[in-house]
Amino acid sequence: MRVIDVGNFLAGPYAATMLGEFGAEVIKVEHPDGGDPMRRFGTATALPDATLKWLSESRNKKSVTCDLLQPEGVALFLKLVAKSDVLVENFRPGTMEGWGLTWDVLHEVNPKLVMLRVTGYGQTGPYRRRSGFAHIAQAFGGLNYLAGFPGETPVLPGTVPLGDYLASLFGAIGVMIALRHAEHTGRGQVIDVGIYESVFRVLEEIAAAYGLHGTVREREGSGSFVACPHGHFLCKNGKWIAIACTTDKMFERLAVAMDRPELAARDKWGDQRKRLAAREEVNRIVGDWVGARDRTEVLERCLAEEVPVGKVNSIADIFADEHFQARGNLARVAVEGLGEVVVPGVVPRLSATPGRIDHLGPALGDANLDVLQGLLGLQADEISRLRRQRVV
Repeated sequence: MRVIDVGNFLAGPYAATMLGEFGAEVIKVEHPDGGDPMRRFGTATALPDATLKWLSESRNKKSVTCDLLQPEGVALFLKLVAKSDVLVENFRPGTMEGWGLTWDVLHEVNPKLVMLRVTGYGQTGPYRRRSGFAHIAQAFGGLNYLAGFPGETPVLPGTVPLGDYLASLFGAIGVMIALRHAEHTGRGQVIDVGIYESVFRVLEEIAAAYGLHGTVREREGSGSFVACPHGHFLCKNGKWIAIACTTDKMFERLAVAMDRPELAARDKWGDQRKRLAAREEVNRIVGDWVGARDRTEVLERCLAEEVPVGKVNSIADIFADEHFQARGNLARVAVEGLGEVVVPGVVPRLSATPGRIDHLGPALGDANLDVLQGLLGLQADEISRLRRQRVV
């Protein structure tokens, strides 16, 4: 499968990255003057135009330069479309059309083409032309309203672009479905993903609760309105631990681990409803017990009783954790000029056709000759002319 990635930053292009991890040939089409702005977004490295974000999230791609503002660039791009299976773009609605690259034109050139379009608000609707970034989409989609502590300023969850990753995940699923359809019918289609709606889709029952009962879920910090104790607790050694007692049986196990089995009696807090009614007191007792012990002891006691518990890991904790190491979650890739760079490993894990990381984010135009001459059949003098005219 050949994928053309003509987008910028993360929402959409990350879908192409995932496909590339499982064997797709991904050709990243970039403007000759600087390429994808994500090359300069994030932590800089000793390499020109290659931040750590770029290296990690543009892995396994080939870079080809092509100016789509020039007619010759558009013609070259259409030749590439004719030889590809998937096109990924994330410009504002109307941008591709302004370059003459309408769906009708693309579909005529390649009837089996699958086109993934990721934007902040989707291709339709009154907000479709607004710029879209993960932070704004997460706010608009309802996630940021839920993040933070009661009565305080809503926060940006994790300060990472979750919306961009979610939109790309839904986009990749759409691509696979559309490719399956194209195999059977010979007809491609357009996949339209709004970043905000990808966020909204994973917000559990909040739509149903409001629609039926007018309930507006508010910020709850590290807790949960449906379970108690369910949150983060500070250990004696300054480390945090997560405990999630979502059932009465789990709380009974925690009470045993605490040497306080009487807390789980039916006339005490053995019923979830009673615990929720006394949430502050229950959390205080659990917090006091955790706070009197180092994290290792809390973990050992809870795990011995099969209580759902886990460390609240920093990235330093993750690098030191044996499970991350055993699962290959930290991939170490050699990069010329930098040495070994550690990036997240491939997800999901497939038993027969596992994914892989061949290389990290490419240098700008690193595959120009390979694609222009090898795939599209251009002669050396023609490529030289296009370079002089800044088409490529």
